[in-house]
Amino acid sequence: MAETARSARTRLYRDGKLELEGFPVPEISDHLAEPGTLVWLDLCAPSPKDFETITEEFGLHELAVEDARHEHQRPKLDRYRDHCFLSMYAVCAHQGGEELSVSELSVFVTDKALITIRPDDRFDMDEVVARWDDGAALAENGVGYLLHGLLDQVVDGHFRAVQEMDDRIEEIEEGLFDGSAGSTEDIQRATFALRKNLVRLRRIVLPMREMVNTLMRRDLRIVCDPMMPYYQDVYDHVLRVTEWTESLRDMVGSIMETNLTIQGNRMNMIMKKVTSWASIVAVPTAVTGFYGQNVPYPGFGTEWGFLVSTGVTVALSVGLYLGFKRRDWI
Repeated sequence: MAETARSARTRLYRDGKLELEGFPVPEISDHLAEPGTLVWLDLCAPSPKDFETITEEFGLHELAVEDARHEHQRPKLDRYRDHCFLSMYAVCAHQGGEELSVSELSVFVTDKALITIRPDDRFDMDEVVARWDDGAALAENGVGYLLHGLLDQVVDGHFRAVQEMDDRIEEIEEGLFDGSAGSTEDIQRATFALRKNLVRLRRIVLPMREMVNTLMRRDLRIVCDPMMPYYQDVYDHVLRVTEWTESLRDMVGSIMETNLTIQGNRMNMIMKKVTSWASIVAVPTAVTGFYGQNVPYPGFGTEWGFLVSTGVTVALSVGLYLGFKRRDWI
């Protein structure tokens, strides 16, 4: 094991107590042979040699290792004879959910080890380690304790992302009628971005429900009885995020329809006002056009004829204005 990943982290628990941290990767096989030990190995941006090493040291199935080597796997849980392989995604929302950062995680679970593989460092593993340290009293429950801390961090990230999207959607809803949501183009851009990211988030969180539910099965022997309530809590969060995502998709669709309806109503009001003013302008045009004829008419060439034409123009214009105003067309 001469060559290691660009970033490798290790931890060793013995009988439920943290004993070593940051020890060399080549020592993992020696520690696994000791009774009462639990090992965590994290590889960030591993090389092909690293995958060969973990395959040999941990006895991992070649198909599972192949899935871990290739990115963009669907979220899933695969069971093998003496270990499980999990593929999941951590997310982080930016700008009110209009931008979504997605980090892929590959996880191998054995009886005495948890191996996490990340293609890059976008997912903060320090927060997972902090969760393990906060719940150190549960370390005696084996690999289920380590896996719970990882799942809890990932699902909480899903929860925070959907919460941020919900806040942004409420902000747009409140600003639709008072104009604070921005221009029509801004609203359309934001809603389309939110809708797209909600679809992406749904594809990530929906398989998590089946994944966590499968992990709680007793025949896998990953989750012991003391850890079962903690996994049930994670499962409840997964259900909430899934249902929340579905409801937000409906809300975004409603916002888009409402925005179009508002724009249509505004256009109708504009057309009514333009038409009303055009009708008012048409009256003096008609009267002056009549009196502008090159033929004699009653009052032609007299002062009273001019006064009559002016009076008719003003009276009809004022009458139309008052009538349109009463109907709220102006």
